[in-house]
Amino acid sequence: MTSLEATAPVPAKPVFSKNYKGVVLGLLVAAYTFNFIDRTIVATIGQAIKVDLHLTDSQLGLLGGLSFAILYTLMGVPIARLAERWNRVKIISWALVVWSGFTVACGFAGSFAQLLIMRVGVGVGEAGCTPPAHSLISDYYEPKRRASALSIYTLGIPLGSMFGAALGGWLAKTYGWRVAFMAVGAPGLIMALLIRAFIKEPPRGHSDPIEKTRAAPAPRSLVVGEFHELWSVAKSLFGSWPVLNMVLGITITSFAGYGAGFFAPPYFIRAFGLDYATVGLIIGLVAGVSTGIGTLAGGYVTDWASKHGAAWYSLVPAIGLAIATPLYIAAYSQTTWRGALIVLLIPGMFHYMYLGPTFGVVQNVVETRRRATAAAVLFLFLNIIALGGGPVFTGWIIDAFAQGAFNHSGDTSVIGALGRLAGGAHGEVTQFAKSCPGGAAAHGATAALAAQCKTTLIVATRQGMIVTVCFYAWGALHYLLGSFGLAKVLKTAADARKLREA
Repeated sequence: MTSLEATAPVPAKPVFSKNYKGVVLGLLVAAYTFNFIDRTIVATIGQAIKVDLHLTDSQLGLLGGLSFAILYTLMGVPIARLAERWNRVKIISWALVVWSGFTVACGFAGSFAQLLIMRVGVGVGEAGCTPPAHSLISDYYEPKRRASALSIYTLGIPLGSMFGAALGGWLAKTYGWRVAFMAVGAPGLIMALLIRAFIKEPPRGHSDPIEKTRAAPAPRSLVVGEFHELWSVAKSLFGSWPVLNMVLGITITSFAGYGAGFFAPPYFIRAFGLDYATVGLIIGLVAGVSTGIGTLAGGYVTDWASKHGAAWYSLVPAIGLAIATPLYIAAYSQTTWRGALIVLLIPGMFHYMYLGPTFGVVQNVVETRRRATAAAVLFLFLNIIALGGGPVFTGWIIDAFAQGAFNHSGDTSVIGALGRLAGGAHGEVTQFAKSCPGGAAAHGATAALAAQCKTTLIVATRQGMIVTVCFYAWGALHYLLGSFGLAKVLKTAADARKLREA
């Protein structure tokens, strides 16, 4: 903030109607939906890419995880710092253009390396969406409604997963995976124009208590000032036990969510022999119904429960994840796809209750002028580990389990697979990969080898999915720990904000 800005009279706040706020939130939800469609499309059509380009599951995990996450997370912080000073609506619009364009370009990739580069480009563009969007929403909605508003924004996750799965699966089956990339990327360019035309940039802190005139802060060099801002945000997120545990909770939970979510479509294809369109409808149904209900419920239930104590911002996610974990294990233990689908419709209603409350706490523990930065720092920590590591971990553990299952076909238990992995059967990875390139026997192989490759991949994928979803219980533990002292932290942050603004 410059001296001129600090001493100028505070202008009257504009009045935004409830309907207009709804339009703004709806457009931001649409942007986040396109964000998640383009982010997760690889999961839906990954099996087709794997077969066409002869990839391992580890490479497939890299396309959906680390390649996307590296620059997505690293670019998030400087973009967020820009969003604290510049027009956030313009940032989101340009980000949409960038990531949509790179998604279209993915359809022209002719190799793993080329596709990897295009996915990095998608990540760069998508870094400009959520931090400025969280900041905008926090300026449009007062503190007591932020968890609900942010949970509505977060509906972009289930909606994007639903439309990406259903549309991507149908396109991959009908026209191929390349057309699927092009078709889901192009509409984002139109969305960018709508956001630019209809969303107004609100004043900073518009929905918070009226800020009084303050003295200008002591001048700092640009570099020192930026490090001070980042350090202040980092202290807010990692410097207190309750908020730290909520950050660890969302990180570990998202790690499992990205890993299991990325390999859910390949699982249904491998285990039950379903086509891409059918799998897209299954995943879309689960995402649209189960995950959507859980995402919305998390915000509204928490805003209601928090009236009886701020600890519920952390207890609601803890309870939801504790309920969801055994249900996910049961779903991936089913022997028919119909049974798996029926069970999978339940846990998402509890699992995804963690998003809105966590984002609400993050926005409420920092100053108004640091909200985009807080979102970016959270996502930097979260996505390097979760988005970058989740799909890679699940792909790696499926490959590792496949190595053991290929030579020990009599034992299909998860405990047995973990035991073999701990024992370290080093030479077997190469054996499975060479015998079953891309997870299937090479052309001209014997019927026995073809059957063995197929069975091995099914068993290993099921085992890998069960191990991955067990991380939800770990996330639940951190949310439970975060509930202790959370009320005091939120009250201290609110009091400090009032003192600074007095």
